[in-house]
Amino acid sequence: MEQHRAVVVGAGIGGLTAAVALRAHGWDVTVLERAADLAPVGAGIGLAPNALRALDVIGLGTPVRALAAWQGDGGMRRPDGRWLARTDARAAAARFGDPLVLLHRATLVGLLTAALPDGTVRTATPAALAHPGDASQPARVTTPDGEIDAELVVAADGIRSATRAALFPAHPGPRYSGYTTWRTVIPAPERPFAPHETWGPGRLWGSQPLKDGRVYAYAMAAAPEGAHAPDGEKAALERLFGSWHHPVPAILAATEESAVLRHDVHHLIDPLPAFHHGRTALLGDAAHAMQPTLGQGGNQAIEDAIVLAHHIGAGRPVPAALAAYTADRLPRTTALVRKAARTGRLALLSARPAVALRDAAVTAVSRFGPGLVLRGFDGIADWRPPTDARPNTGRPEGSPAAGPTGDPAASPTHSRPA
Repeated sequence: MEQHRAVVVGAGIGGLTAAVALRAHGWDVTVLERAADLAPVGAGIGLAPNALRALDVIGLGTPVRALAAWQGDGGMRRPDGRWLARTDARAAAARFGDPLVLLHRATLVGLLTAALPDGTVRTATPAALAHPGDASQPARVTTPDGEIDAELVVAADGIRSATRAALFPAHPGPRYSGYTTWRTVIPAPERPFAPHETWGPGRLWGSQPLKDGRVYAYAMAAAPEGAHAPDGEKAALERLFGSWHHPVPAILAATEESAVLRHDVHHLIDPLPAFHHGRTALLGDAAHAMQPTLGQGGNQAIEDAIVLAHHIGAGRPVPAALAAYTADRLPRTTALVRKAARTGRLALLSARPAVALRDAAVTAVSRFGPGLVLRGFDGIADWRPPTDARPNTGRPEGSPAAGPTGDPAASPTHSRPA
């Protein structure tokens, strides 16, 4: 029997998850990646319980859970070190049924690529959508090696998605949020610390442990679009955060300039009319880029991939399956994009009276225990994939969905992704 063919544009986390999930439903999948290789890039990514349950569908939830590093207390602090709110790993797991897992982005990419056969991912292969396809003809992409026809094209080509622009040319595209971010991964400082996110006037900092003993640190601040520090980003971080509580100065002292990543935060605050057209679907940042203040960017890309494969695998014509995918995903992600923007405005308040009022409100809520603090993630972290999403493959839980022989190898507050 002839296999259905899908082309995934982009080998990020969402694209790779979609490839694994589609293969589990029996599709022949090719992933086209513009970069020359899949060398480790980025920093940390926080996987909340919703993403872990999505990864269960393709047999990767168990190996990811094994990477959980957060075991005790954590929470939110002020720059002087005073705790505004405490959260607890056990309370989070009890409320949402799973831990919060923070890992290096490259680790997750490795797990996903190990679940794909050799040759599935074609690097150094930029792709452009030539035709989105329709009920009577396939979609088509062009590459330097020629054209590829496919029954399904999945565009996971990021916030600057050329596919999105081709499908919806009237959409305004991503807008600058007013904030920039810095991220780094370094060896853990000698003096221990509790995982935390610290909110100050117009800026925030997070320090989160990884399972391998390193620390994922991130920062966010209001800044003009496109700005860069003339004396280096490490120097900029020292000016903004060097006087903050432990372990911030120790982390900055151990950070190499070359290890600091800085990116302006853009988001799709204007929702798309749909996440598909014809036989072409958008997922992840290409569909709904959001501010990192909920830690849900990568999580929602994983959800997208599993829900997309679920509808594609249900046996409906591809255009009808993609309409169902849009109906499932557009309302949820639109609400999260807006909530992330509201959280960003709250976290980065700069006027002292507003900051004092915010801190007092967070402290008051925290007095009722971690359950009330965690309630902000109700409707997000408690998401579950469709009940019949898991392909009937007979694989045990925790095993790869498909691939070559070989074994594939959170923040207490927002688990901010890279």
